[in-house]
This record gives sequence, structure tokens and C-alpha cells, in this order.
Amino acid sequence: MVRTKIDKARVFVTARFKSQGSVLAETVQARSLGFETRLELESKEPVERVAAVVRNAEHGCYVLQTILHPVPVERKFTLNGAAFDPEGFPKREK
Repeated sequence: MVRTKIDKARVFVTARFKSQGSVLAETVQARSLGFETRLELESKEPVERVAAVVRNAEHGCYVLQTILHPVPVERKFTLNGAAFDPEGFPKREK
């Protein structure tokens, strides 16, 4: 492990989301439009060592890696202790 002194670090994250449709009509759709990150560092260390810290931080971040490399999501539902599929039932009538 190499010690690298970072004197100051500031992280800025911008997330953009979109939602449309109606909850009452069961047409609501939410999605992410993207993320932007900006990392501002101050350090007297050689740039190569600071770069290694940044790479390790990004490569070790579960959230960032999940966004960059999406994985399957397994969803299960129960109602009163019994399994059920919400998509298997008709939508409410208006």
C-alpha cells in the first residue's frame, strides 16, 4: 500500500432524472437521464500517485461500478406471506 497525501478533495455529483405518466392511471415511468461527477483535488504528490488513488477509489466504488456496468436485478414479491406477481393482475379501471 502506497501512502498518498491528498490535501483537499471536493466532489460534485449531478444526477438527472425524469418521471412521466400518472400514478392513478398506472402509467408512471421514472428513469435516470445520466450522472456527472467532478473531482477537484489538491496534492503535492506526483500526479501518477494521485491518479492511482483516483483509479482505486472509482474501481472500488460499488455504486459507480453498478452504474457503469449494470447487473441483473432479481425481484420477488409477497402478499400476506404468499408469492405474487403484480404484473399478472389487471390494472384498475378508471
